[in-house]
Amino acid sequence: MFIKRKKGWELPDSAATPEAAYKRHSRRRLLATGAAGVVAIGAGAALWMSRRGGSVPQGTASTTAAADAQTAEAADPSTSLYPAMRNMRYRLDREITDEKVSTTYNNFYEFGSSKNIWQAAQRLPIRPWEIRIDGKVEKERTVGIDDLLKAVSLEERVYRHRCVEAWAMAVPWTGFPMKDLVAFAKPLSAAKFVRMETFNNPDVAPGLKASWYPWPYIEGLTIEEATNELAFLATGIYGKPVVKQMGAPLRLVTPWKYGFKSIKSIVRFTFTEERPKSFWEVIQGSEYGFWANVNPKVPHPRWSQATEELIGTNGTRVPTQLFNGYGDFVAQLYADKQSERLWT
Repeated sequence: MFIKRKKGWELPDSAATPEAAYKRHSRRRLLATGAAGVVAIGAGAALWMSRRGGSVPQGTASTTAAADAQTAEAADPSTSLYPAMRNMRYRLDREITDEKVSTTYNNFYEFGSSKNIWQAAQRLPIRPWEIRIDGKVEKERTVGIDDLLKAVSLEERVYRHRCVEAWAMAVPWTGFPMKDLVAFAKPLSAAKFVRMETFNNPDVAPGLKASWYPWPYIEGLTIEEATNELAFLATGIYGKPVVKQMGAPLRLVTPWKYGFKSIKSIVRFTFTEERPKSFWEVIQGSEYGFWANVNPKVPHPRWSQATEELIGTNGTRVPTQLFNGYGDFVAQLYADKQSERLWT
């Protein structure tokens, strides 16, 4: 008799929000929002014209909606790429975190050290946005974000996010596998690591004026980690372009690692033979290591990692999972590295 052994990450279909339901919800919300907008515009125009003694010109609402769409497209030319099809290979044991919660509870030290930086982050200009690819590659180059988006295929993945501060969320990211970026870069065989770098403009982000931090923000992965199927470069969230406070227009998502590894607003990928020393590793290497994999049995020096709080749920805590529940995808990456400090 064939017995199927359930993998640690594999969950029943009922545990994940069905794609059709999500899209219906998104479509209803879009239609409701659009309808409300049209009604409001039409009512406003009718009231104004009635007071002027005239009639409402036909097409006023549609003309305004078209103008709004053009404004959004000018601010972010990738808007029309969303929403993307959800990849149902990646499923969760929890509900998707409310968008208003996850997009207003963020770390982005370039804009300040509090969690309430979402308004300050709106100062970040995301066009034009260029990404430098250099180091041990066949040919160094600089590519615009929109040209990069033309070279890849976008999909949506729902991933857990686990912060080293012991809070967690579940987010529908849109983007592309990082292995596609590696293939695009064409690294040489000598390249063992990918070093990533965030923008560094103190005129835009006041936190960059804090001289006690080692700016710019640096992160790194091994080539094996970067080409693992889970490693993801996010360009969108909740069926729209990714918001600025969450790392627009390009950020890293590595769901089996603590969130401080998820570098935001990337401007450079350097392929190198040497292991990069990351931002938090420089600041406090005894607490924040290079690998930063999730393990509930290994406490942070100042708090337990055994459980995590699901933000937006009035303090609900759940047990933390090894590799954040993604061990079947990534545990093999570390089989020969047990002498290293893999967990924080």
